[in-house]
Amino acid sequence: MTASNRIVLSSDHAAIALRQTIAKHLEARGFSVTDLGPSSPESTHYPTHGEAAARHVAAGESDLGIVLCGTGQGIMMAANKVKGIRCGVCCDTFSAQMIRAHNNANMLSIGARVVGEGVALEIVDAFVDAEFEGGRHGTRVDMITAIEG
Repeated sequence: MTASNRIVLSSDHAAIALRQTIAKHLEARGFSVTDLGPSSPESTHYPTHGEAAARHVAAGESDLGIVLCGTGQGIMMAANKVKGIRCGVCCDTFSAQMIRAHNNANMLSIGARVVGEGVALEIVDAFVDAEFEGGRHGTRVDMITAIEG
């Protein structure tokens, strides 16, 4: 486990079961998990949940965030609107590792209708276990941050 041990989770209604599975998995690994919900299967809006988790990370209340919706795309777009957030949607472990190692991503998005539970847990592990490499990647992350204005 890396120094980033506080993780916030959120999802829309399409990803409740997978989010809860990820929360249990992370807690079993010793992470401190804040689960922002929802818990009801009634239809809800992914932008609300992506923003809530992103604001949690941006405020320093969590080190990393993981958000989920049907495809992972919409909730990722919402999270990325919050200043200071670098969130990528991943369907494989290599991408999850690289968004941390090269892009210093502080949030991960997963599509609950895209990947199965086993792959999702492997993606989560690759993301939380990776560390930012800095160097030339730091220059590029700084360039991304400068776009925020």
